[in-house]
Amino acid sequence: MLLPISWLKSLVDLEGVSSETIENGLFSCGLEVEEKKPFAPDISGVVVGKITSTRKHEDSDHLTVCTLDCGQYGSGIQIVTGAGNIKTGDTVPVALHGATALGRDGEKVTIKNGKLRGVASNGMLCSGEELGIDDDWYEGAGVDGILILSEDVPPGTDIKAYLELDDEIWDIDVTANLPHCQYVYGVAREFAALIDRPLKEPDLSYEATDETDERISVRVDAPDLCPRYIGHQVKNVKIAPSPRWMRRRLLLCGHKPFNNIVDITNYVLTEMGQPMHAFDMANVAGAQIIVRRAENSEKIVTLDEAEFTLTNENLVICDKDGPVALAGIMGGLNSGIAATTNEVLFEAAKFMRGNIRRTSRALGQSSDSSRRFEKGVDEYTTGLAMRRALHLVNALGCGTVTATHIDVYAEPDKKKEPIVTTVQKINSVLGIEIPKDTIVSILRRMAYEVDVNGETISAVAPAYREDIEDFPDLAEDVIKMYGYQHIKPYLMQNAAITAGGMNKKQLQTERLKHTLVAQGYYELINYSFYSMREIDSLNLPSDAPEYKTIQIMNPLSEKYSVMRTTLAPSMLNIISHNLKKGNEEGRFFELATVFTPKQLPVTELPYEVKKLCFGLFGKEESFFTAKGAVEALGQEFGLAFTYQRVQKPFLHPGAAAEVFLGEESIGYFGQLSYEVAGNFEISQNAYIGELNYEKLSAHFVEIQRYAPIAKHPEIKRDLALIANEETTCGEIEAMIESTCKFISAVRLFDIYRSAQIGSNKKSMAFSLVFTPKDEPLSPEKLDSFVGKILQKLETQLGITIR
Repeated sequence: MLLPISWLKSLVDLEGVSSETIENGLFSCGLEVEEKKPFAPDISGVVVGKITSTRKHEDSDHLTVCTLDCGQYGSGIQIVTGAGNIKTGDTVPVALHGATALGRDGEKVTIKNGKLRGVASNGMLCSGEELGIDDDWYEGAGVDGILILSEDVPPGTDIKAYLELDDEIWDIDVTANLPHCQYVYGVAREFAALIDRPLKEPDLSYEATDETDERISVRVDAPDLCPRYIGHQVKNVKIAPSPRWMRRRLLLCGHKPFNNIVDITNYVLTEMGQPMHAFDMANVAGAQIIVRRAENSEKIVTLDEAEFTLTNENLVICDKDGPVALAGIMGGLNSGIAATTNEVLFEAAKFMRGNIRRTSRALGQSSDSSRRFEKGVDEYTTGLAMRRALHLVNALGCGTVTATHIDVYAEPDKKKEPIVTTVQKINSVLGIEIPKDTIVSILRRMAYEVDVNGETISAVAPAYREDIEDFPDLAEDVIKMYGYQHIKPYLMQNAAITAGGMNKKQLQTERLKHTLVAQGYYELINYSFYSMREIDSLNLPSDAPEYKTIQIMNPLSEKYSVMRTTLAPSMLNIISHNLKKGNEEGRFFELATVFTPKQLPVTELPYEVKKLCFGLFGKEESFFTAKGAVEALGQEFGLAFTYQRVQKPFLHPGAAAEVFLGEESIGYFGQLSYEVAGNFEISQNAYIGELNYEKLSAHFVEIQRYAPIAKHPEIKRDLALIANEETTCGEIEAMIESTCKFISAVRLFDIYRSAQIGSNKKSMAFSLVFTPKDEPLSPEKLDSFVGKILQKLETQLGITIR
């Protein structure tokens, strides 16, 4: 949030308090100052001057020679100007020699004495643009000419002081756990308690007529989403610009002034933290305000002329005919304030932050009000804000406050329960000893109602503190006022210093990731939820276990409505996204948890299983490069995988394999089917695999055993075999390895199909590595081994040599 220091000083006496002390104090309260920026850093040396005489330039039709009185900076100062809106007696801003102002392009310029058409000019008269302001800041600053000031300003006055440009704006980061500090008065209240100085409270008094309007009614049909709604009528409205002090504060806080009524609502939002809206009653059908859930497919056009189609999850404010505002976000186009507005109904309400956040995200519509509601607004401040707005109506003279006041309160008699604790409990949270009197003093400074009975403290939190639940919250408030510097580090009871580092499982996980990275894979991190539509895109049968999902009760949108039961859709979305961005190849992996309910409906925590998903695409990728990722893991962790053909709805029927460790299935990999690739808008062949990491890691070899290098040279033989189409590579490899104990490696390096080989046949070329043990292998022994292998392949698998 933006905080003008002048506004803070108007609420808290900061005499003698340095800027550094303020910054450190705010930080202690949890309010970090991210930036301190002077409002007009490029304006200096500009003073007020009075034009004592003017004459035409002897050598120009459009230049005027002025003589000015600049008070203590001198009189009889001659300046030549081309502005045509000045005359003798005017009071104007004067940039003397060495002063700085803004040029036409907004860049800082330094003024120097010189000559214009041969006549000396010892400075420059300034326009509003050259001072960085417009009509919103000071009347007349937007004219195409010199800024004419009030006649009663003494010559020589510093223009920054007179126009209040000598301010500093602090950009403060307010965390979500401090909703009571998201506005100027909230920050001032917190800081005043910190330095124990009086706080000047905003004037909430107002005068109202006895007149009531029975036509106006307010009904809340969704009290769970709107616990409090206040409406108050103001008649005889006179639309006009707001006074300069209000416009200035709004501008400093990033709000553009519009008119007095709209500016009052924005001012209350900035000062009190309560979003407000003013309805033009001429556009409220039936003078009825109804707060309800929207009907499905109901439409609204907001003030920014954007049209939205709503659902029953959205909260709307309606009149007799339909929606006039998107609750907590923005008013409807037909409810705005116009120059002809004569009667308004001010609205101040509490809308539940979860609903506002979901609506804002789902519709892609955000505003200052919605961002404030998302952080939390309390019912107590809602009432204060309405009184503040009515006071400002009186102060600005922009309308007549009537007695028509409607307050729909879900729990009007709700009272805060006291928190009963002890000094010892509070100190036990903090780990230090703070005296009882100090604790009580701090709590009272923070507006707690405190009763003390011995060591027992009973504290009732102020009405605007909805975050206070128990004594740890009291301890937090106490320490931020007492000072975190008093906390001394020490070991907790029963704690011990450990060596740190990763445990065995973490080290194994890192090894797995490094192995895949070495294969050219990049790690992904996705959300733990997606939509049912993404599961549908896998073309799974309706009874597939992937459909047994855990529904999110309050999803940000339909896109994130269920917990993941498989990582495949997320991987395919990433592949699709990369292809659309022009990336023609890629390898990715994700190690993440999937969630499966133990039963439906969900009544207990689900099963959580960690899975490894990998995906790849590109001209050089194939079923076998996908298999290479699995084999690389097997080599790293000493695992012997076997594979079987598998049928999955989202994989190509001829290029899909189930992965086994022993008799246990641990996952699958294969080529994505063309239909599913189309569902995900994947324009080329892609490959995907998913392994159960928990089953996989259970087989990791804990001790790597050294195998000595063979004493005698290895021998390689290549075999080209003709096999039936349904015979798998895994079956052939297993058969070869079991036939000869000297075989150390079997690798398929080619598959060939042709009419010469025969229908339903394929040629598979394998490279065999024979490793001798105690003595070298003679050619005769090698031929014997190969013969036995070919014989066994033929008798048991019907395979012949090509």
